[in-house]
Order: sequence, then structure tokens, then C-alpha cells
Amino acid sequence: MRDNATAAAPRYPRYPRYPRYVPLALIALSLSLAYGVWYAYSVILVALLQEYGWSRSVLAGAFSVFTLVHGAANPLIGSLCDRIRPMRLMAAGGVLLGLALWADSYISSPLQLYLGFGIFTAAAVAAAGWIPALVQVQRDFQDKLGLALGIVSSGVGVGMLLVVPLTQLLIDAYGWRTAFRVLGALCVLWIVPSSLYLLSRAPAPRFAAQGASAGRAAPRAVTLGEALRGMPFWLMLGAFFFGNICSQTLHVHQVVYLVDQGVAGIVAATVVSVVGFSSIVGKTGGGWLSDRVDREPVYLAGIALMVAAVAALAALAGAPAAWAIYGYAILLGLGYSVTASLIPAMVSDRFSGPHFGLIVGMGLLGSAAGSALGPWMAGAIFDATGSYRIAFAIAAASGILAGAAGWRARTLRLRAIAGQAA
Repeated sequence: MRDNATAAAPRYPRYPRYPRYVPLALIALSLSLAYGVWYAYSVILVALLQEYGWSRSVLAGAFSVFTLVHGAANPLIGSLCDRIRPMRLMAAGGVLLGLALWADSYISSPLQLYLGFGIFTAAAVAAAGWIPALVQVQRDFQDKLGLALGIVSSGVGVGMLLVVPLTQLLIDAYGWRTAFRVLGALCVLWIVPSSLYLLSRAPAPRFAAQGASAGRAAPRAVTLGEALRGMPFWLMLGAFFFGNICSQTLHVHQVVYLVDQGVAGIVAATVVSVVGFSSIVGKTGGGWLSDRVDREPVYLAGIALMVAAVAALAALAGAPAAWAIYGYAILLGLGYSVTASLIPAMVSDRFSGPHFGLIVGMGLLGSAAGSALGPWMAGAIFDATGSYRIAFAIAAASGILAGAAGWRARTLRLRAIAGQAA
């Protein structure tokens, strides 16, 4: 049931000269490029495997370093966003991302892969990515936060839908080095000017109305220290951690797993596109629904779909039919997208205010740890056993644990509301 908020809904700033939701579309397209790079690694991994013959644990380990560095950068990025305009940071990140991807095109050893892609590119994606976008949206759209975050985060789905198959086509036609260079040019040409454009027209940040999203009472501004001393923060971090073990294991290994089953590389890449398209629906629809009912049941529904996707992918061993492959992709796209967009909104429900950027950045350390551990562990298990069976079982169990953490957070929230009403 919804919190009982009696205060009148505050007025929120509008960007001048165009409709309020246009900035969301511009930010979403920037995220589509930044995180298109993230998810394109699943097809780049196959190209590197074919050219160099490096083990899957080495290749997956580079992605694990990428996610750890991305996550470690998030608290710093969040803290900077609490002090400077997020769009300024995103523009700088776009420049860094272009340079990093160009440098990636010269990779010739695992060390260079880990340094170039795993560290430099990860830091650039963090600066141009989710935290600046999240802080900007959380400031301007508290009245419809779930929907706004769903729209912005759907840009990640657009990246899967367009950037991943584009990367595969570039690899097939010109090689993976050219693919890196084209991606770098696209990031600079879009992220930098669009961020500067929004920066020049963005309203000044406001914190007075934070937390008063529709139907939810505004919480007291919480510092990082206060958040760390409470159970809700750690439950959010646990949901981030276990949810990303589940989702990122599938995201990173799905293409190479399908290729192992005899599926053509370009067909396997289109699976990522279907995941991306489905995620647009899941993020936008899940965000819209979460503004009207409690967020946690919507989150739990997403977890159920994601765990079902693990089972569906495991069942594709052999010679999978096209309908089964794309059915799996729809399950994953809908499931992971609902969870990915709602957790930051759930954090905002509890920890809104001038320290939100730093708090959510710290929470995303759990996301980074899960994103690093899941794919690396799956690669190591495959190298040791020649099978993904154990890895998929761990992914499913992790999804269940993420759902349990989210539901426990709901129990504590409702108990606190009941205590205040007593």
C-alpha cells in the first residue's frame, strides 16, 4: 500500500523552451552510447577469443575489472555531482570515453586489455554514464521519479538494440579495432554536445522538495554516515550485488554460449538487441507502474522474470529454435530492466536529499562487485568444467537472494510507517 503523504505536491523546475521530458530523451541517448560500449563487450569478447585464443576467464576477467573500476568510481562521481552540475561531468566523460575507445583499438595483450578497457574505459563510462544522469533526473523529476528513471535508463536498452549489432557488423566488415574507433567517435560526437546543450539550459538544482515523489512522504535528508548505520542501505546494496551477479552473468556470456550451441554470431548479437528492445518496455513500464503502487512488488516481479530467463538460457543447450532463443531474450530484457531502473528509485525513496549522489554511488559498489564477480566466476567455472551449468545455477540463486533483500527492505519500510502512525 502507498505511503500517506498529506503535503501538497511541490512544483518542479522545467527546462526552458521545450517540453519537460525532452531532456530525458537526450540523456537516454547519451546512456545508449556509454552503456552500448558496456554490452558490446559480449561480441568483442568473441572477436578477441577468435583472434588471440585467450581463455574465457581472462576475457571475462577484463570485464570484471571494468565493472569494479566503474563501481569504484561511482562514489567519487556521485560526490562530484553533489557539488558541480552533472551535465558538465557527463560532457567531460564523453571526451574521455572517445579517447579510451580509440586507445582500446590498439590492444594486443591481456595486460593492455585490462588497462585500456578494464580501467580507462570503465572510468570514462562512469563519468559519462549512470550517476550523472541519475542525479540530474532525481533532482528534477521527484514527482514522477519512477517513470523518469525508466525513460532515461531505457537508453541502455537502445544501446543494446542498436550499438551491439552495429559493433558486430563493424567487426564482421572491418574488424574489432575499427569497431572501437567508430564507437569512440560516436560517443564524442553525441555525448559532449548534448550534455553541454542541457547544461546551458538546465535549471539550478533544488533540494527542498527532494523525496516527495507522488504518494510518498518526503524523508528527512540523510548523510552517508547515517545511511551506512541503517539496515535499509545494506539491503539495497545486497539487492544491487546479487541482482547483478544474476543479470551480468547472462549479459556477458549469452553470446558466446549461443555461439557454442551452433548459433551464428550475428544471430547471437541480435539476441542482445531483443534484450535491449524488451528492456525499453520493462524500464518505462516498470517505472510508470512503480509511481502508482509500491516499488518493491514491481521489483520482485522483475526478479522472477530474470530467474526464469536463467532457466530458459540453460534450456537452450543443443540446437535451439529461434523462438526459444528470442523468448529467452524477452524474459531477460523485461526482468533485468525492471530491477535495474527501480533500485535507484528505491534508494531515492529512503535517502533523498543533497547527499543522494554520494549515497547511491556507494550503493552501486554492490552493483559493481556483483557485475565483476558473476561474469568472471562463470568464465572460470566454464574453463574448469567445460559447462555453464553450475554458473547458471549460481546466477539463479543470486537472483532469488536479490528479491529477498528487496522484499525485506519493503517490510522494514512499512514497519517504520506503521510506527510513525502509532
